[in-house]
Amino acid sequence: MKTDEQNDPASFEATAPASAELPPTAPCTVVWCGGRPYVLESSAGHIRWMGTDHRGRPVALTSADLQRRGWSHTRAS
Repeated sequence: MKTDEQNDPASFEATAPASAELPPTAPCTVVWCGGRPYVLESSAGHIRWMGTDHRGRPVALTSADLQRRGWSHTRAS
């Protein structure tokens, strides 16, 4: 069971490494953020990370959003 602290977006910021590297830029790359996968999509010059929220609704994030929230190449257990 997750606590409110684990679901709080601010807690993702606190867990990001101090020297967080920038997210990848290759299309179709998958990264993990907050326990959810995000795929990099590029169309008409617009780059966005697509994933879903806790209810399965589509969510688009920028690379800056991912960097702020903390991301990784592997799913956190």
